[in-house]
This record gives sequence, structure tokens and C-alpha cells, in this order.
Amino acid sequence: MGRGFRLPEGDVERGKTAFIELNCHHCHTVAGLELPKPEIPAGVSFELGGVVRTVKSYGQLVTAITQPQHIVSADYLARIEKARRDGTASPMPSFNEQMTVSQLTDIVTFLHSHYRKAPPPGMNYPQYMP
Repeated sequence: MGRGFRLPEGDVERGKTAFIELNCHHCHTVAGLELPKPEIPAGVSFELGGVVRTVKSYGQLVTAITQPQHIVSADYLARIEKARRDGTASPMPSFNEQMTVSQLTDIVTFLHSHYRKAPPPGMNYPQYMP
């Protein structure tokens, strides 16, 4: 079901613009990128991108944006006060009514470009030359 499904390729620069226009930067930073300071800080910020063991797939990023309640990291939940969560797993609101499909594909392309896969641990073996 949905195997091989992929939305059209987005644009990194338009994705950055949409990320800012939709105020995603109020609660999220992007590894290695300077974004405008939010007018009203959220109190809890979560970094997206960076060097990770498993790079988020296109589908995982689409799901995280369109269904933020789907999977919430334990690290993120640990930093959010229960009162602030209002009984939901994620404080991220749904943007499905405001976001266009073009904005979604652009944001996914933008975010995906900021993830880097970390080398496997323990793979730094010395090389011996004869």
C-alpha cells in the first residue's frame, strides 16, 4: 500500500521560505542553518537535520509534517511539560489546512537536504601498510 509513492521533487530555497512563512522556525531549528529569530519563542525547540544514524526518508518527513501525532521522539516528549501538551503526544499543530502540496514538497526537500548519515560506530580501524 503506497509502495513507491512519491510526491514531486521540491525546491530547497522555496522550502526554506515556506518553513519560515509557516513559522516552523518558532519551534524548530535546522542544523547548520541560521534562521530568523522567532517573534515569540516557543520555549521548546527541536533541531531538525544534522548528522544522524538513520536519515529520515521522504515518506517519514511527509508523515511527520502531515501527521505530527504519528511518532514523537522520546527526547522531545521528555522536554515538553504535560500541561503544555494538552493531552496530545505532540504540541505541533496540523498545517494541513494552510499548507499547499507545493509547500509540503518544498519543505520536505529543504529538510532532507540538511540530514547527513553518521558513519557506523566502531568503524575507525587503523590501516596497516606493508
